[in-house]
Amino acid sequence: MTQVIDGKLIAEDVLTEVKKATSELASETGVIPGLAVVIVGDDPASHVYVNSKSKMAKECGFKSVQHTLPVETTQEELAALVASLNDDPSIHGVLVQLPLPKHLKSEPIIQSILPEKDVDGLHAVNAGKLAIGDLETGLVSCTPAGAMVFVRRMHGEDLSGLNAVVIGRSNLFGKPMAQLLLNANATVTIAHSRTKDLPAICRTADILVAAVGRPQMVKGDWVKPGATVIDVGTSRIPAPEKGEGKTRLVGDVDYVEAAKVAGAITPVPGGVGPMTIAMLMANTLKSACRAAGRVALRF
Repeated sequence: MTQVIDGKLIAEDVLTEVKKATSELASETGVIPGLAVVIVGDDPASHVYVNSKSKMAKECGFKSVQHTLPVETTQEELAALVASLNDDPSIHGVLVQLPLPKHLKSEPIIQSILPEKDVDGLHAVNAGKLAIGDLETGLVSCTPAGAMVFVRRMHGEDLSGLNAVVIGRSNLFGKPMAQLLLNANATVTIAHSRTKDLPAICRTADILVAAVGRPQMVKGDWVKPGATVIDVGTSRIPAPEKGEGKTRLVGDVDYVEAAKVAGAITPVPGGVGPMTIAMLMANTLKSACRAAGRVALRF
């Protein structure tokens, strides 16, 4: 029987730990984790994400600050705001919601966030720490960190002897996910759009992670029987059965096919998605603990 990995339930477990540790940190040191979220422009999807992050921060007992800037904000104005948040000792996490409006360059902004406040885990210093296996002082990008929680729950801390295949090589997910698996002693293959005979590579995987943004690309016969399948993709496809013009959310994996073969699988929605915000809260707590000279919890 295939196990469906319930992302909502596991995210709730993480958030319960975050709330407990936040309360202890505040009572013992007086430090309250502070998260500042910056959004530029009026993209509706981005506002939904930002509002959910700010709301969750408040639920966790954090100081939650949201800066909503007009679409005509200049590069210099945005950089000045980030600099002020870097200098604010009550703020432990700074998150700039992407994508930014087209006239703004995101990379200089992301790299200007102090690495210890980079709760999105996108700064080159944090990427470098992950690359050398330093999980104690860096911050890991939230989505791969969340996916790795699933992997550890299924296979334990030590992945020695297991083959992992990550489809996708983005800086945001594919590369950090591969590094996390490698740091846990898995034998890791990074596959992508130019990989020769991708289905055959996937069939070698005890742990198969799909993050390419192509709806239902990974078919059931790509999956090794009994494998753990982590689906990071989110795409909308037509759903005429719901009515004219309606759509539904699917992942990169053909769920119905793969679920017949896999030992465990994440659904879309309800898999990796809920973990991303949970790990953002965990990263903010880690940053606050480190600022207070405390050992940060490992999630």
